[in-house]
Amino acid sequence: MDRPSGQGRTGVGVDVPTERVDGRLVATARKIGDVSFGDVLQRANGTRVQWTTPDGLEIVGWGEQVRLIGTGPNRFSELRTRSQEVFESLEYDGPAIARPRAFGGFSFHDEHQPRGPWAGFGAASFVVPTVTITRTEDATWLTTTDPTEAGAMARLEEWDERLRGGPAMRSSGTGPGIRTTERTTTRDDWIDGVETAIDRIERGLLEKVVIAQALDVTLAEAIDVPATVERLRRRYPNCYRFLYRDGESGTFFGAPPERLVRKTGQHVRTEALAGSVPRGGSPETDDDLAAQLTESQKVDHEHGVVVDSICTQLEAITSEVRVRDRRVKRLATIQHLWTPIEATLDDGQHVLDLVEALHPTPAVGGIPPAAAWETIRDIETFDRGWYAAPVGWFDADGDGEFAVGIRSGVATDRAVTLFAGNGIVADSDPADEWDEVLLKYRPILDELRADR
Repeated sequence: MDRPSGQGRTGVGVDVPTERVDGRLVATARKIGDVSFGDVLQRANGTRVQWTTPDGLEIVGWGEQVRLIGTGPNRFSELRTRSQEVFESLEYDGPAIARPRAFGGFSFHDEHQPRGPWAGFGAASFVVPTVTITRTEDATWLTTTDPTEAGAMARLEEWDERLRGGPAMRSSGTGPGIRTTERTTTRDDWIDGVETAIDRIERGLLEKVVIAQALDVTLAEAIDVPATVERLRRRYPNCYRFLYRDGESGTFFGAPPERLVRKTGQHVRTEALAGSVPRGGSPETDDDLAAQLTESQKVDHEHGVVVDSICTQLEAITSEVRVRDRRVKRLATIQHLWTPIEATLDDGQHVLDLVEALHPTPAVGGIPPAAAWETIRDIETFDRGWYAAPVGWFDADGDGEFAVGIRSGVATDRAVTLFAGNGIVADSDPADEWDEVLLKYRPILDELRADR
C-alpha cells in the first residue's frame, strides 16, 4: 500500500542561472522600498512562489537556482539529504528573516503521477528561487542567489534597479467570472461513497475517514492568480495564502486555515482543525452556530480523534507535547473547532521529519491511516494531487513552516479545479455532508466571481 505522504536540477525562471561552482550557493540581501508582490509575480516568467502567514510574513520568489525533488515512499528523506548537501555550501550575507529558503510541496499520495491539472506537480518538489522579496511589518528585503559572490551581487544590483521602477501597490481588481461549474462526483455517488465509509466504520475497519471531491470551474476570462491571492488576503487575513507555479505548469494556490507544523529551533507548533459550521448573518447567530459546534457530540468525537492522533505522532519524535485550550476559529464564511498544540524536540530533527510524521493528519486522511488511505482510493474519483498535502518552506537549519493545502485549487488559464472534503465518522449523515462540503469551496469560488 502506498503511503500518502524530489533528483536535483538547475532550473530557469526570470534569470537563467549559471552552473554552480564547486557546489557553492551564494546569497546576499538588501533592504528596499515597498513593491507590489502581485505586479512582480504577474511580470515574472517560469517558476513563481508566494508564501504569506497569518502573523504577517510575506515572501515572493521567482526563478530556480536549485530544484529538489523526491519520489516514492522515501521522498521525505531524499529531500532532506539533498537539501543538506545544497545548504551546506550556502554562503549568505544578510538578515535572518530574508535568508534563502526552499519552497514547494508534496502530493497527498506518494505514488502520485503529474498529469491532468497536476502536470508539473510531482510527488515532492521544492525550489530555492533565484530572487526573493521578503516583507514584514518592519521592512522589505530583496535577496538574490547565484553560484558566485559576484553573480549574486550583480543580480542584486540589477533587480534593485528594476524594482525601483515598479509600483508599490497594484489593484487586485475583480474575479475573472464563472461560466460553468461541475462537481466531479455526483450527489448519488457521494452518498454511496459516504455510506461505504460508514459501513467500514461500523464494521470496525475505520474510526474516521475524510472523503473529498473536486469542482471543475470554467472561467469567463483568464485568471490572474496573484490578484486572486491578494483578494483572499483581504477576506481571510487570519489564513495562510500561497501559490506555486512550476515553470509553465498550472498554478496551485489557496488560503488554508490550518497549519501543519512550524519548527523554530527546538520549538514546534501545530494544531487540530476539525469540525465546522457556517458563519451567521449576525453576531448572535454566529454565537448560536458556534455553540452548536462546541456542544455537538459528533464534532467533539471527530475533533478529539484528530487531537489524540497528532499528539501520538508527535510523542514518537519529541520530548514534550502540550495541548492548549480548545476554541472556535472564525473565518469569513465558516467556523472551525481549533486546538493549538506545541512540542519540544530532541536534538537533530529537521522540519521534514515532522512533516513526514504528521502527514496526513486525521483532519484530511483518517484513522487508522492504512485503512483510511485505502478507503479514500476506493471511493474518490479524482486525483488529489497536492490538495490536502503539505505546502511550505524549509531553510538551511532545518527550520520551516508548512500549511495543509486545503481551501485550494489548481489554475490553468481559463479553468480552475477546486477541492474540498469532509470528515466521516459513524454518525455522519451523507446528505448533510454533501451540503457542508459546499462551504469549503466558497473561499476561492467567491473570489472567482466577476461581481464581487
